[in-house]
Amino acid sequence: MGDRQAVRLHCFAHAGAGVSSFYRWDKLAGSGVKTTSWLLPGRDERRREIRLTGREELLADLKPLFEQIADEPGTPYILYGHSLGATVALTVAHVALEQGLPMPALLAVGASPPPDTPAVFADSAELPEAELLRVLDRFDALPPGVQPGDIWFRSVFPVLRADLRLARNLRAAAIGPATPGPVPVPLLAVTGHEDPLVGAEAAEGWRRWTTGRFVQRTVPGDHFFVRGGELPRMLGRAARIVQRGHRDQTGQGEGR
Repeated sequence: MGDRQAVRLHCFAHAGAGVSSFYRWDKLAGSGVKTTSWLLPGRDERRREIRLTGREELLADLKPLFEQIADEPGTPYILYGHSLGATVALTVAHVALEQGLPMPALLAVGASPPPDTPAVFADSAELPEAELLRVLDRFDALPPGVQPGDIWFRSVFPVLRADLRLARNLRAAAIGPATPGPVPVPLLAVTGHEDPLVGAEAAEGWRRWTTGRFVQRTVPGDHFFVRGGELPRMLGRAARIVQRGHRDQTGQGEGR
């Protein structure tokens, strides 16, 4: 299948992360899927750029994404966000709706409670360093042996703190009076079997955030199951279902 016919899969990572979790997704997702992972400022090759903590800053940074969506009105796309990225994906869907852009064929969220329920990490954004480290450690979100002042603490912790502030602000904006609320697209909520933060019951709350079909799935792994292979394979299958439906609607499959 040519690149122009592929379903676009736009991915947004968890707090403190770059986009390495998505490097193998094109291969793992299979045919008919083109994966684009959106790297936020402050990390990897963008490490010298100012980190984002607010909704408007985020939307300005994602302007190329909205331009791509506008420029490809006939190309179906899926949004996937993991943890913090789930709220980023919801924000993108909200803006697409507000601006009259083509909507995603599927909004997929992983390892995240919906914005109208408590979120341990986002709610800890302003804790003092020592307390925040204890919260992160309690939920296995720290590398082994991390200490204040070491390389991880100096390079990753500031990014993580900024991302938690971004998550908190995006979640607050999502439940504000000016946002559209539920989105008119199918919504898939994914959790990890061993995730101590977000279980199936919490993910069920995403049902309130769509007026379309809601599906909930659980995959092997903890809070960071995005690093495994089951999730991209699942989204690849979903993308091929989307592509078949798109072909049926446009008549592209006739005569083949």
